[in-house]
Amino acid sequence: MSRIGKLPISVPKGVEVTIDNQTVQVSGKLGSLTRTFPAEVQVTRDGDQLIVIPIGNSKNSSALWGLARALLFNMVKGVSEGFTRTLEIIGVGYRAAVEGRVLKLNLGFSHPVDFKLPDGIEVSVDKNTLLVLKGIDAERLGQTCAEIRTYRLPEPYKGKGILYQGEKIQRKVGKKK
Repeated sequence: MSRIGKLPISVPKGVEVTIDNQTVQVSGKLGSLTRTFPAEVQVTRDGDQLIVIPIGNSKNSSALWGLARALLFNMVKGVSEGFTRTLEIIGVGYRAAVEGRVLKLNLGFSHPVDFKLPDGIEVSVDKNTLLVLKGIDAERLGQTCAEIRTYRLPEPYKGKGILYQGEKIQRKVGKKK
């Protein structure tokens, strides 16, 4: 029994949900998202709530039950409120700037790194070192943050790199003489 899967999802006002077999489309004030769910789960609407029901008793259907509910919840939250992730750039001379749909990063390399933003993701730069990414698709937003972070992963000796806001880096002691 999935503890997450059995929870109903309340649909806020202004959000339209269309269910066609296994395909669910959610539209709201910020945009529209569509996802096709696996055949092991069924999405139904009961008034202003969405319910995900597993089909069968297999281990796979109960595993997909909680996943499908979480994905559907993120779709509803994304089109109504949106998602925000914040990245910090730490290091001497490290900075970022936005030019159109391209994020320009100076990360200590001999050349600036140009990162083309995917559709549906907006970014703003505060104080040259704080990146605020916004979008309605939680999966795409998280993947974009992970790709930006790979250009300069945080290192444990000086703590330089690109970090999620609030992330703590386990520092290591350097060489002793």
